[in-house]
Amino acid sequence: MRATRLRRKWLRPREMIVLMIAVLLTISLLSPAAVAQSSSASGEQSPPANAAAAPEPALPNAATKPVEPPTGEQSIGGALLPHDLSPWGMFQHADVIVKAVMVGLAFASLVTWTVFVAKGFELRGARGRVRKAQRILAGATTLSRAAEQLQDRTDAASQFVQAAVQEVGLSANMPIDGLKERIALQLERLELANSRKISRGTGVLATIGSTAPFVGLFGTVWGIMNSFIGISNAHTTNLAVVAPGIAEALLATAFGLVAAIPAVVIYNVLARSTAHYRALLGDVSAQVMRLVSRDLDRGKLRLGLAAE
Repeated sequence: MRATRLRRKWLRPREMIVLMIAVLLTISLLSPAAVAQSSSASGEQSPPANAAAAPEPALPNAATKPVEPPTGEQSIGGALLPHDLSPWGMFQHADVIVKAVMVGLAFASLVTWTVFVAKGFELRGARGRVRKAQRILAGATTLSRAAEQLQDRTDAASQFVQAAVQEVGLSANMPIDGLKERIALQLERLELANSRKISRGTGVLATIGSTAPFVGLFGTVWGIMNSFIGISNAHTTNLAVVAPGIAEALLATAFGLVAAIPAVVIYNVLARSTAHYRALLGDVSAQVMRLVSRDLDRGKLRLGLAAE
C-alpha cells in the first residue's frame, strides 16, 4: 500500500510535465495555421487599398477649360467701379443728394469762419475803444468835462455820457431825487442795446454747431441706402460694389463734423469775448454814474443851480 501511494505521488509531477508538453506541441502546431490565415486575409484586402490610392485619370480638357465667374459678377466691370477714392474723386462720384449735403456743409463752414473773422475784429476794436474811454472817464472830474472829451466819438462809452447829459437837461426844473435812477435806467438800456449789437451774427454759429452733424448724418444714410440698392441691382455681394458708396456717404459725415466742431468752438470763444465786452460796458456805466453822483454832491449840475 505504501509503495502504491509513493508511486502515485511520483506519477503526479510526471503527468503534469506530460500535460505541459502536450500543450506546447498544440500551440506550435496551431501557430503556423494562424499566421497563414492572417497573411491570406491581408493579401485579400491589399488590392482595394491600392485601387483606392490610384488617382483617377484626368479629363483631357479639364486643364484648358477656363473657370467662369458667377453670373452675378459678370455684370461688374472694372470700368464701372470708381478708382479715384480721394475726397474730390468721391465727391464727383457721389449721389446728387449727397453732393448737395456736402456743398451745404462746406458753405456753413465758410459762414462760420467768416463770422469768426468779422466778429473777432469787431470785438477787438470795440474793447479797445471802451478801454480808451475808461481812461478818459477816470481822469475826468465832472460829467461836462467827460462829455467835451468824448463828443467827437461814436462808441458805446460816448453814448453813455451823452445819454447822461441829455437826461440832466430833460430833468431841468424837476426834483433831483429821481435823477440818478432815470440816468441808471437809460444807461442800462444802452448797455443792453450795445450787447445785442456786438453779439449779432453769433447765433448762426450755434445753429451750425447743433445741426451740421445731423445734416451730415442724413447724407451718410442716403449714400448707404444707395449703396445697398446698387448691391441689389448688381445681384452680387462683392465688397468692391458697396465700398465706394459707403466711403462717399461717410465723407458727408466728415463734412458735417468739419462744419460743426469749429462752429461750436468759435461760438464759445465769441461768447466769452462778448461777456468781457459787457463787463467793460458795465464799468463805463459805473464811471458815468460816479460822475453824476459827484456833480450832484457838488451842486454843479444845471439842475441843482436852477433849483437854487
